[in-house]
Amino acid sequence: DAAVADCGCHDNRMDKVWWNELYMGWPIGPHYETNSNVVNAHKLKGHLQLVVGELDTNVDPASTMQVVDALVRADKDFELLLIPGGGHGIGSSPYCKRRRDEFFRRHLQVAK
Repeated sequence: DAAVADCGCHDNRMDKVWWNELYMGWPIGPHYETNSNVVNAHKLKGHLQLVVGELDTNVDPASTMQVVDALVRADKDFELLLIPGGGHGIGSSPYCKRRRDEFFRRHLQVAK
């Protein structure tokens, strides 16, 4: 199993309230914590690549750093691509596309 999160909001309690209310409702309740990647980081199974642009103005890069911290505390292995000067959606850059393709090839290749 393998997954890539590109510029992800990993805990909706720290993102734009109006955006999250559209999908998760109001008031902020236990369901926000239940859906938090930060809270659930210790459950990670498989391979994970996190991609974040240093200058993302849509989703605060601190969201990714919070999940990174939780993964480290849970002793989980993962890959982090922090792109200097990158903004939201940096995962569509040629560099990130190549790294994502390599990541999936490495972790999803069928054994011979």
